[in-house]
Amino acid sequence: MKIGFIGLGNMGAPMAANLAKAGHGVHGFDVAGTKAEGVTSVASAVEAAQGADVVITMLPNGAILREVAAKIIPAMAKGAVLLDCSTVDVDSARAVAVMAEEAGLGALDAPVSGGVGGATNGTLTFMVGGGADAFATAKPLFDIMGQKAVHCGPAGNGQAAKICNNMILGVTMIATCEAFALADKLGLDRQAMFDVVSTSSGYSWSMNAYCPAPGIGPQSPSDNGYRPGFAADLMLKDLRLSQQAAEAADADTPMGQAAMELYRRFVEDEDGKGMDFSAMLPRFEKRGRG
Repeated sequence: MKIGFIGLGNMGAPMAANLAKAGHGVHGFDVAGTKAEGVTSVASAVEAAQGADVVITMLPNGAILREVAAKIIPAMAKGAVLLDCSTVDVDSARAVAVMAEEAGLGALDAPVSGGVGGATNGTLTFMVGGGADAFATAKPLFDIMGQKAVHCGPAGNGQAAKICNNMILGVTMIATCEAFALADKLGLDRQAMFDVVSTSSGYSWSMNAYCPAPGIGPQSPSDNGYRPGFAADLMLKDLRLSQQAAEAADADTPMGQAAMELYRRFVEDEDGKGMDFSAMLPRFEKRGRG
């Protein structure tokens, strides 16, 4: 396929490089001028989109997505697919899908899980909203960039799945960090704590696969000074999106709200900016009940 790729940041660049490596012709653009291996750099987003079978976007937020979509949709060939892999608000995803469909294009919102490592290794999971025909067109590309793509339903449902998943992740990571800090104060050895919880009813991805305690469980960012695999800043972004969606849908999400406020305090008022989201553990270690 001929592919346009807009947004060659930490995630987009390796995704685009994997598509090029697989033999697709990829034209890429990033406002910062970044490049990706095997990808032909072009001078604008519009140039990347012209003549492409699929245009992939990986952008910071919904406002930028809407702005870029308004520029590139008129330049895209009828029948092409606009595949947005950004994590944005549900309303923006649905608005862009309407713009694309009115212009005779297919549209998919397909946020990812798996971080920079997954993007580099081609092991991402895609949560996809949009039409079945567009999904079928993009499926070979998902197979190159990731290990799994789940069609979640109509436009916006990919974003809905992503923010619901990450609301769970934020809440469970906080609970895992709180529990380790409490175990420390009760004199319970961390390895014993892990051995019990990881094989009992408290097990979770946060505990079993991404343990926030250094030297416990599989290798994780806690073993690397909490350098981010998934930054606390990005968790805060996703939790804010979850609460924006919850407000719009009139959904009661008190744990999601509490997790958002804790990560807001950690990132904006404390020392969490630039740290992994599991660095909540040293935060709780330093705090008392008051």
